Amino acid sequence: MEEKSRASELLETQLADSEQKEIKRVEINKHLEKRLKLKNTVWYICGMLEVLFTFRLVFKVIGANPTSIFVRVIYNVSGAFLAPFNGIFRAAVSNGVETKSVLEPMIIIAMIVYATLAYGIVRLIEIYDPKRVR
Repeated sequence: MEEKSRASELLETQLADSEQKEIKRVEINKHLEKRLKLKNTVWYICGMLEVLFTFRLVFKVIGANPTSIFVRVIYNVSGAFLAPFNGIFRAAVSNGVETKSVLEPMIIIAMIVYATLAYGIVRLIEIYDPKRVR
């Protein structure tokens, strides 16, 4: 009789341990899922900025009409994110017969800086582990 009760206690203990392990696994998976979502969000924002900057760069180089609504929106939105880089280099201007082509090197610098910043943020997210924080 004692063996049965001991065996059932041992079984209950093992079940409790496995339940705790399962709970820990679920908590860890939720934490990893949150980190993955955060990393994906950072890369998504970076990607959107890179696309925006690429449109601006191409539009400036080919001399797109700045009075066009689409071009104006691209210039205005990207201009807010390019403000910290204004004045790093002078823009190279080439006047054509019908269009004015402008090469803004600050756009390329901004693309590199924002991509590097996004990479750094993602690496920090990967390094952060709440188990290490005391």
